[in-house]
Amino acid sequence: MDKFGKSQPVKRREDVRFLTGEGRYVDDIAPANARQAFVFRSPVAHASITELDVSDARAADGVHAVYTLADLEAAGMNVGMPAALIKNRDGTDGANPERPILARDRLRFVGEPVAVIVADTLAQARDAAELIVLDYDDLPAKMDMESGGELLHPEAPDNIAYDWGLGDEEATNAAFENAARVVSLDVGDNRVIVSSMEPRGCYAEPEGDRIHVAINGQGVWGPKGTLAKALNIPEDDVRVTNPDTGGGFGMKAFMYPEYFVVAHAARDLKHPVRWMSERTEAMLSDNAGRDLTSLTELAFDENNRILGYRVFTEANMGAYNSQYAQAIQTQLFSRVLTGVYDMPAAYVRSVGYYTNTTQVDAYRGAGRPEAIYILERAMDRAARELGVDALELRRINFIKPDQFPYKTLVDETYDVGDFDKVLRRAEAEADIPGFAARKAADAAEGRLRGIGLCYYIESILGDPSESAKVEYTDEGRVNIYVGTQSNGQGHETVYAQFLSDQTGIPVDMIDVVQGDSDRIKQGGGTGGSRSVTTQNTATLATVDAMREAFVAFLSEEEGVPAADISFDDERFRMDGSNMTPTMLEVADLAREKGREDLLVHEKRTTLEARSFPNGCHVTEVVVDPETGVVTVDRYAVVDDFGNLINPMLAEGQVHGGVVQGIGQAITEHVQFDEDGQLLTASFMDYALPRADDVPYIGFTSEPVPSTANVMGMKGCGEAGTVGALAAVSNAVQDALWEHGVRQADMPFTPVKVWELMKDVPIAAE
Repeated sequence: MDKFGKSQPVKRREDVRFLTGEGRYVDDIAPANARQAFVFRSPVAHASITELDVSDARAADGVHAVYTLADLEAAGMNVGMPAALIKNRDGTDGANPERPILARDRLRFVGEPVAVIVADTLAQARDAAELIVLDYDDLPAKMDMESGGELLHPEAPDNIAYDWGLGDEEATNAAFENAARVVSLDVGDNRVIVSSMEPRGCYAEPEGDRIHVAINGQGVWGPKGTLAKALNIPEDDVRVTNPDTGGGFGMKAFMYPEYFVVAHAARDLKHPVRWMSERTEAMLSDNAGRDLTSLTELAFDENNRILGYRVFTEANMGAYNSQYAQAIQTQLFSRVLTGVYDMPAAYVRSVGYYTNTTQVDAYRGAGRPEAIYILERAMDRAARELGVDALELRRINFIKPDQFPYKTLVDETYDVGDFDKVLRRAEAEADIPGFAARKAADAAEGRLRGIGLCYYIESILGDPSESAKVEYTDEGRVNIYVGTQSNGQGHETVYAQFLSDQTGIPVDMIDVVQGDSDRIKQGGGTGGSRSVTTQNTATLATVDAMREAFVAFLSEEEGVPAADISFDDERFRMDGSNMTPTMLEVADLAREKGREDLLVHEKRTTLEARSFPNGCHVTEVVVDPETGVVTVDRYAVVDDFGNLINPMLAEGQVHGGVVQGIGQAITEHVQFDEDGQLLTASFMDYALPRADDVPYIGFTSEPVPSTANVMGMKGCGEAGTVGALAAVSNAVQDALWEHGVRQADMPFTPVKVWELMKDVPIAAE
């Protein structure tokens, strides 16, 4: 058997219960007697509160409590939510305004939580909310990404959250001064709503003197510490669990005001309390994504080699700092600053602005997709202006295989890569040579066909440390405790499969235990495509420790030297003996002998370096000039994810990510009016991609195993979206180019594309 797993496309074991209604989602498993919480939210984007009277609501039928910020403070809570800060370019700290759990004195976005009502039923809580008196003086809404305007926070002059830069500005400017040709492009990256299948929700219940909070999140240890600090109680008095979670996309990694108030309410009322977001409520209050513009410049020498890369980004940060959104928006941006290209100089500057849009912007995989998107849009423009084939321009500038390990300009070290190998495979899989014939056939019928590609690279890791614990139960089954949290990626399948591959334990005898801070002492949660790589590394170490312990035990029991006992991933074998016990059989023997110490094994590992998945997306779109409708007609992906544990799950991850990218590129777009009211607050107005928006997506693995972990894995969680945005955008720009359209930005909705084309004469052949 292969030492590091068979890489079989095993079907997801958890899908049976999901598809038959047996999922354990937070709204399904909340205590039946739990009281219902309803959040009273700001109806305006910006105003000063002149009166907040909840007395009538407190007296309403069925109401047990109404909480305002004053009530939380009176109870001794720490009401300032955690926020991350980054340094400005001049070394000073970025702005650090308070972000209270509930509104204090001022309203800063539509949907900001002002009060929370707890009643016997949701209907009663809703009715009570109608009795709350909220008077305010309207203030101008700040909706643009420019300095100045109505001030949101005294701590942020000109509404600037930060002015951050990375790279060698002086060397980059010198490269541009000495360039033979400079190509520049303004790139828009439209705002999107995360739209997880399951909206956010939670419940809390007293457990003696402790409090149990269940959140459909992306990990339990961060929330545990944050809740303890907010409630002003010891961490040991808080238990956090994550049940089944229907999608996260990074958005559910954050802590939100509702979780703190529900936890406090359960302690205050000494009774379980539950809350579940509705879809429009989620669209108003979830952390949103993207919403930035970037001026991107590339400097080339006379041989079309990149000399320098310069980016100036303006980013919408919403009304407040998040737990770590600013850091993600900047630091992750920097990790892929130079992409897959060998360039002497690069510099990126990002300015974040506070606006009255939502509580926090810049998420749904922030950093990776934005950085690659703007770089690959610029490379596409450069190929056109330099008169070079788009594939050839990339080949000229690729980091070559003999240059690895390659230290980037921002101090990241790419361990391995063969980018041209992947590009050649993509060229074949996408049938790029056949594009001209397909284009001509469409032109004969009055349609425009375009082709676009994106070569991406991303860095994965997040928390580099993870633990794995294997436990043999009295029922003859095996539990594996993991520190990550599935949001739909198939962790139950891949972790059980991997442990089975390493131990020979039948996969149907293995149960994956996740998301419980009482049962698992620490973990890094899920995010940054870290899960499978970090978790299986820890599992491999645990299996090694378990094998060594079992060998020592068998040596003692059978009188055979330990050096004469081997394990072949299925059975132990002993020289001179026909005994070939399995792991389960050795565990049973240990139990009979009273060796309980051999029934639980745990190891924690830390990866010393990141891995860098990369790949090429190639897509073709067809544009109908009469209607502006853009159809994504063909899509091929060739990825270097290193060694794969389960190719089927990797392909599924890619498909989902590509569809998310197609959604942003073609259909999704958040719209506010001038007063900060969200106009796209339902799926009647916000268009997620439908089945007929998505073509067959070809997926091919072209692995170059990583040296950053013993399994040679690279991770794949966000790769689909990272590549899709630029590939689709470049394809649309290609289709419109011959029509004379020189600037086209997402989303490519029918009306937008039609308006781009209507006043532009078709370019001469």
